[in-house]
Amino acid sequence: MTTALFSPYTIKDVTLKNRIVMAPMCMYSSHNKDGKVENWHKIHYSTRAVGQVGLIMLEASAVTPQGRISNEDLGIWHDDHVAGLKELVSLISQNGSKTAIQIAHAGRKSMADGDSIAPSSIPFNDQMKTPLEMSIEDIQETIEAFKQAARRADEAGFDIIELHAAHGYLINEFLSPLSNQRKDQYGGSQENQYLFLKEIIHAVKEVWSGPLFVRVSASDWDDRGLAAEDYIPYAKWMKEQGVDLIDVSSGAVVPARIQVYPGYQVKMAETIRTGAQIPVGAVGLITSGIQAEEILKNERADLIFLARELLRDPYWPRSAAKELKTEIESPVQYERGWNN
Repeated sequence: MTTALFSPYTIKDVTLKNRIVMAPMCMYSSHNKDGKVENWHKIHYSTRAVGQVGLIMLEASAVTPQGRISNEDLGIWHDDHVAGLKELVSLISQNGSKTAIQIAHAGRKSMADGDSIAPSSIPFNDQMKTPLEMSIEDIQETIEAFKQAARRADEAGFDIIELHAAHGYLINEFLSPLSNQRKDQYGGSQENQYLFLKEIIHAVKEVWSGPLFVRVSASDWDDRGLAAEDYIPYAKWMKEQGVDLIDVSSGAVVPARIQVYPGYQVKMAETIRTGAQIPVGAVGLITSGIQAEEILKNERADLIFLARELLRDPYWPRSAAKELKTEIESPVQYERGWNN
């Protein structure tokens, strides 16, 4: 049986063997606080490649030490990180999956040592530190940090880069009026709120020619904030800049009650896909092959991003294939188990 979920998907010169993507999930496992790859990362990511996931995306990897969510985050702020990332790319690739890395800056949600920075000096909540408002010099240094991170990702051999502009981290903080109250060229109008991301995309593309994704929070889950329709102009501008796909998540720019149910973010992805005519990835309580197939067949999204479901079942592609009554190729070493 021909399925959408197990059909290949090509972005530029990168072809994924299926539409299943391992969404970036922080592991907080760089225990030496140096941002380097450890054995846990090698086992964790390569296991999902053995499980036949089409695209493995590494967790948010910080472009500066200050930009870590925690002291234990992976990093890509120094050339010393490249060797470990290159080994990880090799381990994933030899098992047939393509590789991606999400590059990020936590902004005001950083719980790493030292000060945090943000577009405006507004804390996320009463328990977190008040960030320093970024100067123009800070902004330009951070844009350069994203550029250098992209250069290192290229040197490490990744197939795809994703910019983390979601979940209340730094780029998302510039995009949302709930966290951006600047009065200069980086705040106020929607065009101004987009400027920081615009300049990051431009800088990254100076050193990166491969597929470029951007993860967004398409709803702030707050009546004063942004909704999916507000992201259509952003997505159109990203498309004009050469972004290849929008990875559509939601929430976490401010504390909010989120209405969670199966596929609760899929409609947001569909709204952006239709409104901006750009490929999108859907994520959020997608747990079964039938559910994923419906999303793809009804052209609501182009890729399926799985997070917690892949923590529960590293071999979810096999489970989905059985549910959809189709066959997928197993690792040679597992044939006697998978094919019986």
